[in-house]
Amino acid sequence: MKRVGILTGREATFPESIIRSINEKGNGEVVAEMVKFGGIRIDEERKYDVIIDRISHEIPYYRATLKRMALEGTYVINNPFWWSADDKFFNFSLAAKIGIAIPKTVLLPQQNYIPDITSESLRNLEFPLDWEGIVDYVGFPAFLKPFDGGGWKNVSKIHSLEELWSVYNQTGKLCMTLQEGIEFDQFVRCYCVGQEKVLIMPYDPTKPYLSGMQYVNVEDYLSPELHARVERDVITICKALGYDLNTVEFAIKDGIPYAIDFMNPAPDAELASVGEQNHKWIVEAMTEFIFKKLEKGFETPEYRWSAMLNPAAKAPKTPVKAAKSSTKTTEAKKAETSKVKKATDKKPATKKAGAE
Repeated sequence: MKRVGILTGREATFPESIIRSINEKGNGEVVAEMVKFGGIRIDEERKYDVIIDRISHEIPYYRATLKRMALEGTYVINNPFWWSADDKFFNFSLAAKIGIAIPKTVLLPQQNYIPDITSESLRNLEFPLDWEGIVDYVGFPAFLKPFDGGGWKNVSKIHSLEELWSVYNQTGKLCMTLQEGIEFDQFVRCYCVGQEKVLIMPYDPTKPYLSGMQYVNVEDYLSPELHARVERDVITICKALGYDLNTVEFAIKDGIPYAIDFMNPAPDAELASVGEQNHKWIVEAMTEFIFKKLEKGFETPEYRWSAMLNPAAKAPKTPVKAAKSSTKTTEAKKAETSKVKKATDKKPATKKAGAE
């Protein structure tokens, strides 16, 4: 029997729906349930084949537990190692390098620091900042937001240098980015599952959460050409980041889709928020993805930074399912060992663009 665990916080309808969907399709051979954690031992055995993570980014204990379980072969959606390493500024930089349209963005030093940080600690920091040069580059309106935040927390729309200084001086120890504000003609939020299935949802970010007005059903909202580009950009981003579940937001101006938010590995999927149609799509797509993984097997990720940063250099691996019954000749093992040695001798490339 295969076991799928759901790790979640306050959300209700998505966990309930995905558990019900998996159990109905599993017919007792695949069982989904809410996971329970207590004291995790260093030699903890594997309890789940797959875990869908919805909350560990806010609870360090959960994040540490998922990393431990991943080492025993549990497939975690999404990869807790990469999720821990990512931040939104790095992801903006990566996306720009792989051909995605990104608003002009600047990473800013913190406004304040912990007590032990002194002026000597910051002797490598340029002071004062070239604020005029920064705003000349980004322009107004702009958005001041945390470099690794989410959920529209601590986000401010800025219209002048004076307003930027005023808001920045209230950010405390948060590390912030200033990003060009795209005065969009259209806006879409896109689900992506398995780095291949995409649902493009017309979306109005100016409407309040749970108002029922954020997600709108509009036929042929995007032209065929723009629809194809958005879909391609979503898949490109999610493959580069290695996320099996994500949402990507685009502000579209003059026919150009600017990716403004795409590190959402636990995206909103609540019925009251996204609506029945979108909720149903994400539940069905995730169920199908999980069963596909359980049936065909999946490669256990290489949990070494060098291998993760240079996926092209990894030696081919046998999927987990097939590996149980596979046998190798001594010659084959020697050849594989040689490939691994050569791969680890190579210099790591920038992150994991094109990773599967």
